[in-house]
Amino acid sequence: MMAIERSEVRFGLTAIPYMVRRSQRRGTVSIAIDPSMGVLLTAPQTTPIARLDRVVHDKARWIVERLRRGSADAERTAPREFVNGETFLYLGRQYRLRIVAGAVAKVVLTGGRLAVTVPVGSAAAVRKAVVAWYRHHAAERLPERAAIWAKKLGVAVPVVLIRDQRRRWGSCDPKGNLRFNWRIIQAAMRLVDYVVAHELVHLAHRNHTAGFWAALGRVMPDYEARRERLCQVGRRFEW
Repeated sequence: MMAIERSEVRFGLTAIPYMVRRSQRRGTVSIAIDPSMGVLLTAPQTTPIARLDRVVHDKARWIVERLRRGSADAERTAPREFVNGETFLYLGRQYRLRIVAGAVAKVVLTGGRLAVTVPVGSAAAVRKAVVAWYRHHAAERLPERAAIWAKKLGVAVPVVLIRDQRRRWGSCDPKGNLRFNWRIIQAAMRLVDYVVAHELVHLAHRNHTAGFWAALGRVMPDYEARRERLCQVGRRFEW
């Protein structure tokens, strides 16, 4: 059996290990991505490893995104039941749900618990109250963070809108308004700040060009680590 060759390429703070399978029939290099196995290159017999390293480096951003997407898709989160004792995240910390019967719906953080008062203790009523609470806090916190990072970037403070965006954490429209998914407020503040700063940079750079990443890196040198962490934990926030 032919031995599998291995090598590794650095992409910022991310290491991309890969395997090489040689083929006498191949005239070009192909790349296959498998979240469970990693990166596999099929290459001609005579292509040197140095050349394959350059191929992987040139495709590094695409490879990393594919690996992250596959990892996120593989992660499964249990469906929410909205019952006593269930845990919820807020700014990276876990709180246990405590449901109380009462005439007026309200939600408060107290004693390490997310206390929800609802007239009717159904899961639907609890969910509605909890989502409203998260949206309210997102509407408070995200404009504050946008103002802080806008100053660091030297841009005008934009309009911040809170939305129920299923497929993205934030977006920047052609008018310069920022839209954020309320679910991001479950993340630790360093990850919230990554999303906020990312969208603010789009005010000057519409696309993810080299200039975009350079601008973000100047104010947030560890943005790659933050982005990678968000990819790892993001599925936990989707309910």
